[in-house]
Amino acid sequence: MAFGKLPGDSDEQPLSEINMIPMIDVMLVLLIVFMITAPLLTNAVKLDLPEASSQVNQPKQEDVVLSIDGAGKLYWNDQEVDEAALITQMTKASEAKPEIPEIQLRIDKSVEYGTIAKVMALASQQGLHKIAFVSQPESE
Repeated sequence: MAFGKLPGDSDEQPLSEINMIPMIDVMLVLLIVFMITAPLLTNAVKLDLPEASSQVNQPKQEDVVLSIDGAGKLYWNDQEVDEAALITQMTKASEAKPEIPEIQLRIDKSVEYGTIAKVMALASQQGLHKIAFVSQPESE
């Protein structure tokens, strides 16, 4: 196992040993990179969250209940509306003073997400940014 040749050697065969130095350098660099990044991946925010029982929220007088049934029909405060009437109602609600009402969405679980996203986009375009989802409490 010779790494160099003496001036008098006449052996013309190529060196058949693998040079391990570059591979060791690469492995040491990777080891250092993993040692630095591993602690960053294990950090978690530890929170002691408060516990509270869910209570039924009574809607305020100025809040609006927007319902979408399983067939995709829209209801503004329990009155059926089409898309044009919905935009008109949203425009009127956004102009309410002193405070813009909250839109409480009551949506059937069979309604497609695209319909929900469209209604939320319409509300946002009309300036109604307070949106809440209404759900039924789980039966125990």
